[in-house]
Amino acid sequence: MPALTTTSDGFLLHGEPFRIISGALHYFRVHPGLWSDRLRKARLMGLNTVETYIPWNHHQPEPEGPLVLDGFLDLPRFLRLARDEGLRVLLRPGPFICAEWDGGGLPDWLTSDPDIRLRTSDPRFTGAVDRYLDLLLPALRPHMAAAGGPVIAVQVENEYGAYGDDSAYLKHLADAFRSRGVEELLFTCDQGDPGHLASGSLPGVLVTGTFGSRVEQSLARLREHRPEDPLFCAEFWIGWFDHWGGPHHVRDAADAAADLDRLLSAGASVNIYMFHGGTNFGFTNGANHKHAYTPTVTSYDYDAALTECGDPGPKYHAFREVIARHATVPDAPVPAPGPKLPPTFVELNSRAPLLPLAGSLAPAVRTDVPVTMDELGQRTGYALYRTALPTGGDGVLHFAGGVGDRAQVFVDGAPVGVLESERHDESLPVRVPRPGATLEVLVENMGGVNYGPRIGAPKGLLGPVSFNGTVLTGWDGHPLPLGDPGAVPFAPAGETPVTVPAFHRGTFDVGTPADAFLSLPGWTKGQAWINGFHLGRYWNRGPQRTLYVPAPVLRAGSNELVLLELHGTTATRALLTDTPDLGPENTW
Repeated sequence: MPALTTTSDGFLLHGEPFRIISGALHYFRVHPGLWSDRLRKARLMGLNTVETYIPWNHHQPEPEGPLVLDGFLDLPRFLRLARDEGLRVLLRPGPFICAEWDGGGLPDWLTSDPDIRLRTSDPRFTGAVDRYLDLLLPALRPHMAAAGGPVIAVQVENEYGAYGDDSAYLKHLADAFRSRGVEELLFTCDQGDPGHLASGSLPGVLVTGTFGSRVEQSLARLREHRPEDPLFCAEFWIGWFDHWGGPHHVRDAADAAADLDRLLSAGASVNIYMFHGGTNFGFTNGANHKHAYTPTVTSYDYDAALTECGDPGPKYHAFREVIARHATVPDAPVPAPGPKLPPTFVELNSRAPLLPLAGSLAPAVRTDVPVTMDELGQRTGYALYRTALPTGGDGVLHFAGGVGDRAQVFVDGAPVGVLESERHDESLPVRVPRPGATLEVLVENMGGVNYGPRIGAPKGLLGPVSFNGTVLTGWDGHPLPLGDPGAVPFAPAGETPVTVPAFHRGTFDVGTPADAFLSLPGWTKGQAWINGFHLGRYWNRGPQRTLYVPAPVLRAGSNELVLLELHGTTATRALLTDTPDLGPENTW
């Protein structure tokens, strides 16, 4: 018998009544040096459980490669820390997680195969899932409740009713967990829609809901669909995520707390989404594509109970008061905000243009017409495409199929325009100074779609490119791996403003490392690294205006800041500040 069992009235843990009061905390969005701090704050708010997704694409980046379980991906360590804090764990391994995460957590090597029917009983898909679980579950079994660990329940898929109705696929997943030794309670979760609940549920597997309001109505739908199951909101949405060019979404703390109180007063269990959002460091953010492509920002603050930097926010205090009405809350003071680095200016006094470095970063791939970034072996970040223009004069460049996701175009090294998939751009008027001029197209993958049928949409140049109707041939495609900007050959910046994509470098001193926020007034768009740690993407389009710098990234003494600025700038310095700026707020 699993440690956690169900009745229509609630849960039993080892035979004793147990209300799940959980909060979402994604280990892969939090610096590992801060896991203990975040888990302690979860317990002090009154949570008895934490929930996390598992991103398949990062744990198995290569189809035949070993499982990655270190650093940000050291899930066994995270589970040990949760156990040591006295917290239970809900695991959500997918295989699809959504989570506003690149590709919804599905690996690029899988989604780039157009013949595989994702999230179905297609044996090519389920076979890949089975091979992944063969690697993952042996590492997790010691942390399951049956072995004395903290994991009390495991999710089967994720909001599947919004995607498909392949019950054989769901049964395959449930059987895959059971046959690999998972004895714990299995559950599904779906939005509170009767059709979604019907398509996404499975006999013998607990049904849970996802919603952020209309508590009574949503719980009634769960009860109507499965009267014998306990009421459980597996994602109680208390905030929301942001897209570049949109507002910063917030939700009033009193409003969210009132709905939490309604949930608990109804006898339901809850998982607060998010207790602590964290950050889409590096190239990990996802995107949505409904009517247009809209990428998610670097911050995943989510207006959560615990802010992006781990400070208790208004919801932390409001939720703690609500939880105390329904359960025992630790008799300890609310944690104080963490220390912050004093405001520090960083002079960026050396630079290196990006485009001339392309050949040294990775070998070029020669093709007749441009190929996608996947075909170049570049799964995230950037790729540079280069060819010669046969004629000069005024004309129009046409990119058949558009670009994925944003392209900067250069002729003989001079910027001539930008195309964005968000605007459905396919054509660009240009003036070519001479026959044989060099055409360069720098394409940025802004994040893989994480929800709906467009998961796995290709990146890069998506078809032939023509100038005045003549198809351009003889392309060099350069993947641009940017894992080690410290290897870039920097030179003194000089006095001339830079007008092309370039790396910029500066150093700064730190006394005692503490959290900080990188502010970049005068800079336009690009990437930022501190001491080789990839903070993520910045863009003056907003809403986000600062990047979170976790204290463990800094060191006492000298530190290095590197920016990859994609556009021209006259700025020569950056600011590390003690205050985040996530943009103008839109309350929902």
